[in-house]
Amino acid sequence: MLVFALLSAPAAVNATDNPSATSFVKASGTQFTLDGRPFFVAGVNNHYLTYASKQEVLGVLDDATAAGANVIRTYLQPVIGSLDGSIPTIWNWRLEADASDLGTKGAYVLYWDPSKNKLAINDGANGMQKVDFLIAEAGKRRLKLIIAFLDFWDYTGGAQQIRSWYGSQDKSGFFFRDARTKRDYETWVSYVVQRVNSLTGITYRDDPTIMAWELMNEGNAQPEALRLAWTAQMSAYVKSLDPNHLVSSGHANVSEKLSDLTIPTLDFGTWHGYPLYYKLTVQQFNDLIPEFCGLAVRNEKPVLLEEFGYARSNQKSVEAYAMWLDTLTRDRNCAGWVVWRLVSRQDSGRYPVDEYDQFDVRNDGGELWNVVKAATQQANERPQQP
Repeated sequence: MLVFALLSAPAAVNATDNPSATSFVKASGTQFTLDGRPFFVAGVNNHYLTYASKQEVLGVLDDATAAGANVIRTYLQPVIGSLDGSIPTIWNWRLEADASDLGTKGAYVLYWDPSKNKLAINDGANGMQKVDFLIAEAGKRRLKLIIAFLDFWDYTGGAQQIRSWYGSQDKSGFFFRDARTKRDYETWVSYVVQRVNSLTGITYRDDPTIMAWELMNEGNAQPEALRLAWTAQMSAYVKSLDPNHLVSSGHANVSEKLSDLTIPTLDFGTWHGYPLYYKLTVQQFNDLIPEFCGLAVRNEKPVLLEEFGYARSNQKSVEAYAMWLDTLTRDRNCAGWVVWRLVSRQDSGRYPVDEYDQFDVRNDGGELWNVVKAATQQANERPQQP
């Protein structure tokens, strides 16, 4: 999927010239703030930034900047079995494919160490140093990052790989209930927030480039009571280690109507919108926007539509994006949007084929790209609330 004719990286930000480069995004009522001013999120998702090549990462960051985005959301991945194969990797770690199509080229951040019989963390060049690079380069471009500690899905391992370390086949409850997986998750969180970036020397919990931590992308624990209990426990744990950053669940939250927003240690709400998945028309999805942003008012916390997409093969798909983005930006109770997904040229020189989901946004001068650019401009011109 990625990038491009490589642009020269912007110079490191000077804090005296740009105070927001050293300021943390905060929550105030239904809005985010930065340096005491409203910070409306106009962002993009990209799932492969923690295992892509440096050129591919730079491509996404530069295309996000070209689009006028101020936030990029991603996940910490991949997760594998053991390096010796004694504990299987449940997904195709050796897949020969572009980064966008889950070709990780040997990268991984978490694995099982059979010699110690426990989780292990890869802090090498094909592990956490890739995350260091992403954060350092995003900071140079004054982009903020929303980072999920883990993905629920098994596309590149995620919580399902960790569950499989212990021989469980329970995809929806085991990870969130078992004492060993909960311990592993806390070990991982503790490591991440206290990691010192090898390129900047800044500890992650002290780095304002990171806008927020998310507990997990779409952590679909069942039953609902288990999900809420796990979310409350782990958000409190993150807060105990890192008081600087906002914390959210990362849950899709549509059917649940943001039921986790009442948890005190969650700073903002998230929801993910794919109208066809929920059997909604374009207009019905548009009507959901003020309903969900209204929940922000009830709970006095920001609410962010942090994933949404509509396949380009649908009639008037570009018009649908334009409608939703306009509604989100005009509604005074909404805190922002993060479109799924921005992709750039891959090392192969090609954009991803994207035949399945058909959600890709590309810096190709096309209609969807122009709609997103116009929306970010509209967001930047959004009148400040008193």
